[in-house]
Amino acid sequence: MLTISQLAAYAGVTVRAVRHYHQIGLLPEPERDRSGYRSYDAAAVVRLIRIRTLADAGVPLARVQELLDAGPEELADGVQAIDKDLRTEIRRLQDTRKRLARLAAGEQPALPRSVVGYLDRLRGLGVEERYIEMERDAWIMVAAQVPHLIDFVIAKKHEQLDDPDMVKLYSFFRGALDWPADDPRVVEIADIVERLRMRAVEAGEAGADGFDDQFVDLLDSAMVESSPGAERLVAILAERGWKGWTRIERVPADRLDTDLPP
Repeated sequence: MLTISQLAAYAGVTVRAVRHYHQIGLLPEPERDRSGYRSYDAAAVVRLIRIRTLADAGVPLARVQELLDAGPEELADGVQAIDKDLRTEIRRLQDTRKRLARLAAGEQPALPRSVVGYLDRLRGLGVEERYIEMERDAWIMVAAQVPHLIDFVIAKKHEQLDDPDMVKLYSFFRGALDWPADDPRVVEIADIVERLRMRAVEAGEAGADGFDDQFVDLLDSAMVESSPGAERLVAILAERGWKGWTRIERVPADRLDTDLPP
């Protein structure tokens, strides 16, 4: 008969591991001798070696029990299931490493790569960094709401940047956040935005797909609060029958008086 130290040595594990296997039920507690010490037989050595072999092969301890006494077919099925789980975990870890590498390279956290590319394109148009930071924060919220749609949405934004009116609109965003509400350029921006909205409506594009009203209001308020000129821009568009900012809505003429703020 063997002591716990001898058992551990024969099986190639530590005494601490043996005690842990006792605790979680993988290795049954043996009878104790007259002195109160655990006494192990050859069957315990074999079982412990099998436990160690499965654990060393990557089988989680929580699943070792079901495989210890399994027949060949059950063992093969169990190992295949574990291998599938491991491959899933490997892919998850590889994705994590890629995200960490992008962060180490200076990429903004919480921003999909497609958004980063779009913001870089805006920089290429000369848009000031303060405005880009405002767009960045909005895109962070949007990407969190519709992660499955964000790449499609950004692809549409790139298409819009092929429109001369859209390029002209962004050309104003050099110091625009500091404009007073009565700056005449605000009216020019309103003219451009209205043309863009009319074309969007004709194309059946309302924007803000998948967003609830509360989230749309949140994005609108962030835009309106960005500068005095932004608040006036929204007011001018409202006077012309356009409601909101994020979601494109044309207000019928017979509702303008009731929908406009006092």
